[in-house]
Amino acid sequence: MSDAGRLLRLLSLLQTPREWPGSELADRLGVTPRTVRRDIDRLRDLGYPVEATMGVLGGYKLVAGTAVPPLLLDDEEAVAIAVGLRTAARQPVAGIDEASLRALTKLQQVLPPRLARRVSSLTSATAPPTASFASLVDPAQLTVIAAAVQARQRVRFGYVTQEAAVSKRHVEPVQLVALGRRWYLLAFDVERDDWRIFRMDRISDALNTGARFTAKQPPGGDATNYVTQKMYESAPTYRARATLRLPVDLARARLADFAGDLEALGDDECAWHSTEDTIDYLAFRLTLLGCEFTVHGPPQLIDHLRGLGARISRSVETP
Repeated sequence: MSDAGRLLRLLSLLQTPREWPGSELADRLGVTPRTVRRDIDRLRDLGYPVEATMGVLGGYKLVAGTAVPPLLLDDEEAVAIAVGLRTAARQPVAGIDEASLRALTKLQQVLPPRLARRVSSLTSATAPPTASFASLVDPAQLTVIAAAVQARQRVRFGYVTQEAAVSKRHVEPVQLVALGRRWYLLAFDVERDDWRIFRMDRISDALNTGARFTAKQPPGGDATNYVTQKMYESAPTYRARATLRLPVDLARARLADFAGDLEALGDDECAWHSTEDTIDYLAFRLTLLGCEFTVHGPPQLIDHLRGLGARISRSVETP
C-alpha cells in the first residue's frame, strides 16, 4: 500500500465514531505503531483534528472541528456516494433533487477518469427508480426528527391527521422509515401512552425538547416491518386488471418496477395485472401511460376512474 493510500485508509478508520488503540490501527494497516504515530502527525498537519488519549482504554479518534478539511474518499466510497446522490435526487424531500445534483456535479468534477467511468457505467446500466409524486417532506423537519432519533430525545410537533384535524404531539421518536413513496416516523406518543405512525409530510414545527428517554422495543421487534404492516392494514390495496393499447415492451418500459404481469395480446396491445397498491395510485399509473386502456377490475378502480374523469371534464368546460 502506498503512503497516500495508507493515509487515506487511516483517515477512513478514524472517521468511525470510536477510539482506535494504536496497536489495532497498526494491525489494520499492516505497519508498526511508530508509523501510525507518524501518519497521525501528517493528518494533523493537513488540518484533521485527531485527538489522542492516554491509558489502557486510550487511543486515537477524529473529533469535530469548526473548520472541516476536504473529505478524502477511497474508490469504493466515491462511487457509492455518486450513485447514492443520483438516487437521492428522486426522493420525496423538498429541495433534495437540486441539492443532490449540485453535490453530484461537484463530486464528478474531482473524480479521477477511471472512477468517473465506473460511475457512468453503473448508472447507465441501472434502471432509475420510479419518481415519487407524494407530498414533499420539509428537509428541516426531517433533520430535527433524525437528530432526535439518534440522540434518543423527545420531540414536540404539530400534526395534521388524515381527517385534516390539527393536533400537538409529544413523542419519543424511534425510527424513520422510507416506505413506497413516503417517509414515516414510528414513535411512542407520550400523552396517548401508545405507539403511533406519523407521515413526515404532515409534521410541522418539530422541536427537539432535549429530554432523553430510554428506547422502547418497536412492536414485533422491527420498526420497518411494523410500519409496513400497519400501512397495508390502514390503506386497502388492489391489483388492477386492464388492457393497454401499447406494445408489451413499451408498456413494460413505461411501468418500470410497477409492471407486474404483462402479456402481449398482439403487436399493439397487452394485458396488465398490476402489483398491489392503493386505488389512487393505480389510477395515477394508468393515466400516466399516455395510451388508451380498458379497465376490467376491480370495481373500486372503475368507479374511481369514472369520478376522476367527470371531475376533469368539469374542470375544462367552457362557460
